Amino acid sequence: MIRGLYETHLPVRSLAVSIPFYERLGLTFARWQGEHTAFLWIEKGKSWLGLWEGEQVNTPYHASLRHIAFTTTYEDLRHAAVWLRSMQIEPVIFPGQATGDPVVRPNQGNASIYFDDPDGNSLELMANIDVPAALREITTLLTIEEWEEQLRTVQQS
Repeated sequence: MIRGLYETHLPVRSLAVSIPFYERLGLTFARWQGEHTAFLWIEKGKSWLGLWEGEQVNTPYHASLRHIAFTTTYEDLRHAAVWLRSMQIEPVIFPGQATGDPVVRPNQGNASIYFDDPDGNSLELMANIDVPAALREITTLLTIEEWEEQLRTVQQS
């Protein structure tokens, strides 16, 4: 029955600030805007993001609230930190990480990078990855470099 995600919503302080921010990320303004609401296409005709201006932006962040993960490719993810920084957006640095470069979760079969919008909403670019059986039990976060070294080791054996 469920075939995908059509819409999700985030609270913002200012549509005038948030709409251009999300357009820089590649979303397209859906040409529908109310007094305190605007929609941007994530994938035109398939999924969109609703931005809601109001006091709800003061709700403290929690992973179950105010978070969106956008799908990307692994190849694009490899360059995501540079791309974000080119727009003056700093990736989130996880504890134990030296930089905000993408992380790989072999046990989950994905890789991602996190960053915040102007209102502190948590955004993520995420790519699914193929994980060889020998690496599926790794539960620690790996950098892209560490992940690719693990892959080379497995492929050589």
